[in-house]
Amino acid sequence: MRRSRLDLGALVRLTELADYIVPFALRVAAELNVADHLSAGPMSVEELSTATGADAGALCRLLRCLVCKGVFTELEPGRFALTRTAELLTSANALSLRNAFPLIAAELRAWTRVEYSLRTGRAAFPLVHGCRYWDYMENHPEASRRVDQAVESSNRLIVRMFNRLYDWDSIPLLVDVGAGNGSFLAGLLARHPGMRGVVFDQPHVVGQASHVLEAAGVRERCQIATGSFFKQIPEEGDAYLLKTILHDWDDEHAVAILRAVRTVIPPRGCLLVIEALLDSGNGYDIGKLLDLNSFVLAGGVNRTAAQFESLFRASCFRLERVVRTTNALALMEARPSSSESS
Repeated sequence: MRRSRLDLGALVRLTELADYIVPFALRVAAELNVADHLSAGPMSVEELSTATGADAGALCRLLRCLVCKGVFTELEPGRFALTRTAELLTSANALSLRNAFPLIAAELRAWTRVEYSLRTGRAAFPLVHGCRYWDYMENHPEASRRVDQAVESSNRLIVRMFNRLYDWDSIPLLVDVGAGNGSFLAGLLARHPGMRGVVFDQPHVVGQASHVLEAAGVRERCQIATGSFFKQIPEEGDAYLLKTILHDWDDEHAVAILRAVRTVIPPRGCLLVIEALLDSGNGYDIGKLLDLNSFVLAGGVNRTAAQFESLFRASCFRLERVVRTTNALALMEARPSSSESS
């Protein structure tokens, strides 16, 4: 047998990719608010232990793990400080990601059965928990709240991405379908004082919407409506937004959501869909990572622009343009069409 040459670089790279230690450590550090405590300056691990309530020895191990990945820095033995990466985990940062990486036990248990998804083509979450992902969240308020917090963190970035890429001021009334706690719509309304909005989602999801809207100073310009986007969606909107909704559903359910919008959208209204578009090629594409996550947890599908166009046609919409950002996220604008394609 021919002896293979040892490629240390490839070995290290593969080891890093197979690691699940750092992702867990990062999420726990965020939950302990370590970055917030370090925001005033470097601290010893004993000081951090007192501030966080964590065991000093265990916390030191955690932080050294993250130091070797550039998240924190160890100025001298047992004394730690922020890096620019860790600054994103501070609450005061305008683009804070402190809540973006929660440890949700139900998701982790589903991922332990990922081989089931690979063998059957079905989501692993229902196998583990006996119900669909979103049904589970409806019945587990704390897990649902943490998902909403993670979405709110990402919304700060997404609002900035698309704020100047689309003429939001041309929309008198925007209905955000599947809006969660309303953080994305609140961000838009704060930047466009001529707009009004409707936050629409299930009752257990919109519970914090009023607080979010009030904090943004836009409560008086936004209604809150509850219901299922498979059934009755609020009428009278000039435009309807589906932001990172369709990737959580297979084609059958995605078309059902789109058709529910189609029944209420005015003839000259527009449908706006924000999703990560899949592209070919070998480069890094966060959409491909999100695709696998959606599949394992919810049986969802991330799609190419052509696949979205097919969904629109099946739902009596016509894709008019695609507005891309510098990463995988894109905004698709569609208009009602007269009939389905054959």
